[in-house]
Amino acid sequence: MSTYSLTWDLDSIFNGGSESEEFQTYVKSLEQGIHEFKSSLDHLINEKKLAEIIHAIQPLMNQMKEAGAFVSCLQAQNVNDSKAGELKGKITSISAEFQTLLTKFDQYLISISSDEWATKINEPEIKSLQFVLEERRERAAEKLDLDQESLILQLGVDGYHGWSQLYDTITGRITIPFEKEGETEHLSVGQAANKFSDPDRNVRKSTFENWERTWEENGDLLSQTLNHLAGYRLSVYKKRGWETLKEPLFINRMQQETLDTMWNVIDQYKHVFVEYMNKKASILGLEKLSWYDLDAPLSTSTSTVSYQEGAEFILKHFERFGPKMAEMAKRSFEERWIEAEDRKGKMPGGFCTSFPEQEQSRIFMTYSGTASNISTLAHELGHAFHQYVMNDLEPMNQRYAMNVAETASTFAEMIVADAAVKTAKSEEEKLALLEDKVQRSVALFMNIHSRFIFEKQFYEERREGMVSQKRLNELMENAQKEAYKNSLDEYHPTFWASKLHFHITGVPFYNFPYTFGYLFSLGIYARALEEGSEFEEKYIALLRDTGRMTVEELAQKHLEVDLTKQDFWEKAILLSVQDVHDFLEMTSKN
Repeated sequence: MSTYSLTWDLDSIFNGGSESEEFQTYVKSLEQGIHEFKSSLDHLINEKKLAEIIHAIQPLMNQMKEAGAFVSCLQAQNVNDSKAGELKGKITSISAEFQTLLTKFDQYLISISSDEWATKINEPEIKSLQFVLEERRERAAEKLDLDQESLILQLGVDGYHGWSQLYDTITGRITIPFEKEGETEHLSVGQAANKFSDPDRNVRKSTFENWERTWEENGDLLSQTLNHLAGYRLSVYKKRGWETLKEPLFINRMQQETLDTMWNVIDQYKHVFVEYMNKKASILGLEKLSWYDLDAPLSTSTSTVSYQEGAEFILKHFERFGPKMAEMAKRSFEERWIEAEDRKGKMPGGFCTSFPEQEQSRIFMTYSGTASNISTLAHELGHAFHQYVMNDLEPMNQRYAMNVAETASTFAEMIVADAAVKTAKSEEEKLALLEDKVQRSVALFMNIHSRFIFEKQFYEERREGMVSQKRLNELMENAQKEAYKNSLDEYHPTFWASKLHFHITGVPFYNFPYTFGYLFSLGIYARALEEGSEFEEKYIALLRDTGRMTVEELAQKHLEVDLTKQDFWEKAILLSVQDVHDFLEMTSKN
């Protein structure tokens, strides 16, 4: 049996890391390709050669994604790699130039008359892209003219995206002090975050105090990055006449009605999860949980699962769902697509990024042997599988929204988490794994909701001017109290500073897609349980449509449900509610 490596292989993508000459050559080729496209675009537009423009755009889309993914991996594996930061700036600049050309292309789309469009869209080489092209036409009509949109993109390199990159630089240097046996060591943010699942409350509490203090000390700088990033975004929205949620809803291809219905249903069932948290507090000998107790294990056992064991467990249960998911996951482990080593100098969190030209993915996380780590690994493999089944589609049809991206990942996570509970070797282990599932529901229904509430309030206040560090803390704590129904003893007011998602420019309001994906995947998972391994092909068909439908259309076609109605969301959340009931029954004697 193979022994799986804890570190990924980037050299097979571009040899030499951030000093890679191969990558430098690739970037020059990309720049040349964009330059040639720029030179020919006016002529192709004048000649009304839509198919030829699309033929030129799609390879450049893949190359941009390939270059961006490589740089993201370099930055994640070593936050002190200054050369990777330079490369990030370079790719951002090239991307802005390419986006300007795409804006010009979009302006051409809206200049085509309705009659001419009806003819063009049915041409054989274009018809398969009908959804994405009509979507581009619709969105272009909502934007400013070409000169203004081009200027926004150009200024965004050193403005909008510059603030996000500064955030990365600041947080990349942050370490969290941690005392062990009388000695103080400085942990990376990712290493410190893993301490919140330590069975010793003193460890969790002291880590949290140092965590909170560290983010507070850096809050003056981070409040600047967040304020300026949001200010730039709001200025653009004002010019376009957009409401704050218009862009995130656009990006996620979903209706406001769907989003509102989802949150309303969650709110109706939050009391169940409060009951769980109160029970957990009682078991831990507390009146109420604090923020740093949310991920605390119920058992004082410090047993962990090796990376090899975790990988084999995932493979075994992916195989039970379907051979194709298991085959892709096995390849990911064997070909070293995964960076999981627990070491200093790494970025916090986890992600999966794809290399479309190589038809491979890379997964980033920090693995320390917890059940939560195994879930994270399965989650990221779900993302990789989503891309895997779309590799043969046109690049434009592979651009799926974040909410359905999170559907694929949480579906994979659910397979593994459910299997872990069912195959537990003891009651203690079963309870721990069941509680891990419930923890995840709390995170998706309450933590994510607090982020959504915070951002809505923050953007409302930011319209009137800069929001102080103190006020950001207040907004964050108030949002957490509302989302958690005042059920915690201590909250995390500097969460706005420590959570990367608030500072990402590519996806504004990068919060509700997680909750959508979680509940949507629960609905899909319920179907999978009914149909067994035969469901994999239907699941793949759904994933392949994620880049060419709205989420409402996707649900109607593949699940025959209406996402603007409560029924679907209630059926989905009841699976999580059942986990709570099972937990309460198992702990009724405690």
